[in-house]
Amino acid sequence: MTETPLPSLNSTKPDPATPVAPSPEEQARFHERYSRRILLYTFISGLAAATVAAAMQAYRWSAGLAVGTALALLNYRWLDQALGGMVTAAQAQEGATKAVVPVSLYAKFMGRYLLIGLTLYVIVEFFRVPILACLVGLLALGSGTIIAALQDVFSGNK
Repeated sequence: MTETPLPSLNSTKPDPATPVAPSPEEQARFHERYSRRILLYTFISGLAAATVAAAMQAYRWSAGLAVGTALALLNYRWLDQALGGMVTAAQAQEGATKAVVPVSLYAKFMGRYLLIGLTLYVIVEFFRVPILACLVGLLALGSGTIIAALQDVFSGNK
């Protein structure tokens, strides 16, 4: 029976079997790339749906899909910025007993819903665009996220 020697505790060489955590800069770059892809695929999904509706001469539906997609893009962007701000604030106050969150972040969280609701009201009430078309346009964010995730799964990105 042979014994394998234990690794030295004073060794400075990293063990190749242990995964190395990505640096904060690498994580930020990955998030930025992934976020851009979600925005791009959301735009493409909404544009494709609006184009199909326009080709079928359903112009009000096409407008509703376009408005819904634009609101979905704005909603995602503001949500991403607000969450990024919260993470930054939390990291800056890591040792504090109670973290202070800027009021502007709360405004962005609530402002998203207020803006979506007001815009949908105006579009539906004054321009007679079907509400269902606007809601389907808002769902373009879901399809954009799914496409970005599937791209990562099938391309092997980590």
